[in-house]
Amino acid sequence: MPDEILRTFIAIELDETVRIAIGGAQGKFKRLAPPGGVKWIAPDSIHLTLKFLGDTPRSRIPQVEAALQAACIAYAPFEFNVEGRGCFPNFHRPRVIWVAVRDKGQTLARLQRDIERHVAPLGWPTEERGFSPHLTVGRVAKGADRATEEEIGQVVERSVVERIGVQRVTAVTLIQSDLRPAGPVYTRLLSVSLRPSVEGEIVSPE
Repeated sequence: MPDEILRTFIAIELDETVRIAIGGAQGKFKRLAPPGGVKWIAPDSIHLTLKFLGDTPRSRIPQVEAALQAACIAYAPFEFNVEGRGCFPNFHRPRVIWVAVRDKGQTLARLQRDIERHVAPLGWPTEERGFSPHLTVGRVAKGADRATEEEIGQVVERSVVERIGVQRVTAVTLIQSDLRPAGPVYTRLLSVSLRPSVEGEIVSPE
């Protein structure tokens, strides 16, 4: 029987309270953006992507799990802030609308690099561009004209998005993405916990 090929990525899933708060910030953009100009992401589907794998044979999932375990063992639970907003590539020609992730201690960035390092030998090369943690809340509709793009960018740029929430990271998840006409459907394949910590400890690895 041929090996089933899945479309997967590695991510941090968000707490419900953080998702709800992101939905509130998203609502600010929705009320001001031109109708139909943006395809908004349902808050329940928002996650922090650490590494997009793409085509993944199902038989290799145990190897990915082992790589994640090796990467995560050095990290105790930690936290990052969700606050601020922006667009990729910029406010003038926006394609993606996002809220920002603030990683003061750079623990998140180090964890992401370690995950890259451990999965690279499995055949998923390290990304050349640097890691820019963010949470996508919307994508500008395909076919949007220049005026619509500019209006969307101005809406996001003028919007004030203060602290949305604090996310505690205790695990990393491998997620399957099924692309469907109504939008992607996400399925958790496995979750790897960070190193157990002493009660109340929130530390960064050296």
